[in-house]
Amino acid sequence: MVSIKDVAKQAGVAISTVSKVLNNYPNVSEETKKKVNQAVADLNFVPNSVAAALSSKQSGRVALLLNLDNVSQAVDEINMQYMAGAIGQAMDMNLDAITVFYSMLKHRNIDEVIRYLQSQSITGIVIFGMSKADKVLHKLIDAQIFKIVVVDAPIVNACTSAIWIDQEKAQYDVAKKTIMENKCKSILYLAGKKNGYVTDERLKGIRRLAQEKGLSLLVRNGEFSELQARNLTFKYARNKDMVACASDLMAIGAMKALIEMDIFRPVCGFDGITLMGYAGKQMNTVRQDFKRIASEAVKELKRLIDGGEGGQIVLDYQLVRMKYLDIIN
Repeated sequence: MVSIKDVAKQAGVAISTVSKVLNNYPNVSEETKKKVNQAVADLNFVPNSVAAALSSKQSGRVALLLNLDNVSQAVDEINMQYMAGAIGQAMDMNLDAITVFYSMLKHRNIDEVIRYLQSQSITGIVIFGMSKADKVLHKLIDAQIFKIVVVDAPIVNACTSAIWIDQEKAQYDVAKKTIMENKCKSILYLAGKKNGYVTDERLKGIRRLAQEKGLSLLVRNGEFSELQARNLTFKYARNKDMVACASDLMAIGAMKALIEMDIFRPVCGFDGITLMGYAGKQMNTVRQDFKRIASEAVKELKRLIDGGEGGQIVLDYQLVRMKYLDIIN
């Protein structure tokens, strides 16, 4: 069996240096990293994750993979709730959880990603914010080397489970509620990112509603951006009865634009973030319990680690009307 001593000898460095490279320590030269990683690859070295787990008296080590590249400066509430729910549940289940960011992996190929995760003694991964464009993550899931739970992406195999709410129905429900309350006949719909799984599902919901109710529907991509939603509202909202948004952040941008235009159009959002209560006007939205979603994702990951088969979990949601007084209590 290949040991860390063998890797050190192959690379011509000290054992402590190999350990630093494998654990991603700073202040290690790129040349040294290259030599060590090449030795790891040549010798097919894999750290003993079972021994690492036993030595730390943990039942397993899991990675929480978060995408901070798309987070607006205005709101990181969703990721913070994800982290709180996941870490809390991991502690309750005696799992050692570490946080990994997309930026740490996006420039690596699939073999490098696998070696990195194995060097960290990872047995399972919860992936948040994955899109269709994340090709390396798709390859990681297809490899079925790790147990994985994907949040907000409908990807399932023997080693992978998916968890989210019914995005299509939720978008249908919140838009219908707003339409019925205001007797609307035409909709400006601000969709999310073009390569997003939730974007596709929410689009299905709004299109189904428009078809069933015989409504005029104009779809534009707001990219989950408050600024983009603001600009699109200025451009298109005057000729529509309402603005439906695929996120609360876009709903805030749309509402602020309407106030500046000095016209009233009902606006609905999606997610239920606290910032919605500061928008200046009450708006219908879909409240997701992100903390609970992350907690359930860790529970499901533990089930997979214990030998379970992958599956899909659909959680509930609430339709709410965000008010300032509700968020300051």
